[in-house]
Amino acid sequence: MEKRNIGIYLLIQFVWISALLCVRCVQIQDMMIESCSTECIVDELAISETATNYIPIETISSDQRIVDVDVLKKRADDEYEILTKIVEAEAGGEDIIGKMLVANVILNRVNNAAFPDSITEVVFQNSNGVYQFTPVSNGRFFKACASDSTIEAVNRVLKGEDVSGGALYFVSRKHADPERMKWFDDNLHFLFTYGGHEFFN
Repeated sequence: MEKRNIGIYLLIQFVWISALLCVRCVQIQDMMIESCSTECIVDELAISETATNYIPIETISSDQRIVDVDVLKKRADDEYEILTKIVEAEAGGEDIIGKMLVANVILNRVNNAAFPDSITEVVFQNSNGVYQFTPVSNGRFFKACASDSTIEAVNRVLKGEDVSGGALYFVSRKHADPERMKWFDDNLHFLFTYGGHEFFN
């Protein structure tokens, strides 16, 4: 009877140790996956250079490990839609260069430490109760439906075309509140005018 109890005890210990080893193996595997570089993840996704919904990984990733390709694609799709909608809302009446300029400013902000680090956060940034982009505050953004020209402009910018000269701000002087326009003139460096917008940094 005592030998039987010892046998059961040893069996329980063996099962317990085996379970601990399995858990440790899983933890080591997770650590190895976590150390995989962003470049590896991008390579695995095999995003085509001509994809119309491509957003650079630096724009959409966070400090957290990305493990779900579908989640990543959904986030990219959302960012792409927001970019096309804000370009349409801000520059729907402009030519393709005017639209590219607006898209460039959004991405310039994403890549500038003084602004949020995603397209969504840049477009919806609210400082002291004031949205950075008028179409967000007046609701025009939410009704915008991107034209073919807007989609072409955004795609060209996402493939690397930059016609902005580093601009971080733009404004339509004839539609701007005089006090707001004064802030642009007093605090920013004027770069150029194109179409209905003036561009600053």
